[in-house]
Amino acid sequence: MNRKIVIFLLTALLSTTALAGEFSKTGTAGAQFLKIGVGARYNGLGEACVATADDIYAMYWNPAGLTNVSGNEIAFTYVNYVTDVSLNYVAYARNFNDIGVFGLSATVLSMADQEITTIDEPDGTGLNYSVSSYALQLSYARQLTVQFSFGVSFKYIDERIYHEDARGFAFDFGTLLYTGYRSLRLAMNISNMGPDMKFDGPDLDVAYDPDQSNPNQDPYAGNLNVDPYHLPLTFRVGMAYDFDFSNDSKLVMSFEAKHPNDNEQQGSIGAEYNYQDKYFLRAGYKLNYEEENIGLGGGFRTSLTESTGLILDYAWVDYGRFDSVHRFSASITF
Repeated sequence: MNRKIVIFLLTALLSTTALAGEFSKTGTAGAQFLKIGVGARYNGLGEACVATADDIYAMYWNPAGLTNVSGNEIAFTYVNYVTDVSLNYVAYARNFNDIGVFGLSATVLSMADQEITTIDEPDGTGLNYSVSSYALQLSYARQLTVQFSFGVSFKYIDERIYHEDARGFAFDFGTLLYTGYRSLRLAMNISNMGPDMKFDGPDLDVAYDPDQSNPNQDPYAGNLNVDPYHLPLTFRVGMAYDFDFSNDSKLVMSFEAKHPNDNEQQGSIGAEYNYQDKYFLRAGYKLNYEEENIGLGGGFRTSLTESTGLILDYAWVDYGRFDSVHRFSASITF
């Protein structure tokens, strides 16, 4: 059985790598807010977490990891992103035992209103426009064997600029394999697989007058043509291993390779020191990223009641030429 699982995983890895390669041309993709990682724990690990995501945040990083949720869990993340951009994430997951684990999440990106300028009024018209994006996600994960788990997510995506709106949907697929060699685990995830999105709205309707000198000529109704854009398709593969120092402490090392459709190959390495399963220190480093590189963080876990737990996490991420980004997460298990 173990051999069959390994063969299946390797086959999936090779086929998914080939699929990712088909979309590997460097360029641009829209819905970039989908690439802003959630869960301060994983940001502190340099986002080397496809094989370590073992809580409610697995919905984002690898839905197969949701099988580690033992009961109910709710979570919230706040990201003070670059410039005036902020991101909020809220999620809920529940384990239905033999049926599997279901999860729901909402991601909302917002920014301060911007003043509208024109050629005739370059200093501003006194009017403002807003920009926002959000995604609603439904996830499901199931443990197929003692060592192998599979997960899938569906997400509805909406982006808005002033009066224009783009809507779409996407799927995530993930696997998680405990190899049987001590604590070594392998994982993969492909995220944001879906059709192109395209903006539409009333501001794209225009009137064209081919002969402005003729007052009897009515203008023609027209529409500005807007090109569709790809979703940020991303393929991740990674591994994780626990080094036990004693019954009270261990070090988790994680490695990840990442293949986005709008950038070059990237990688991450992360480490988490766990003391008594209550206190956590984390560090991570990103390879071949334009701005992001070092991530640092920590966390604290405590019991509120006999059956309720509270987890608080913080991460600081260096963004190079931009201001550093601070992330805060809280989750409750019950």
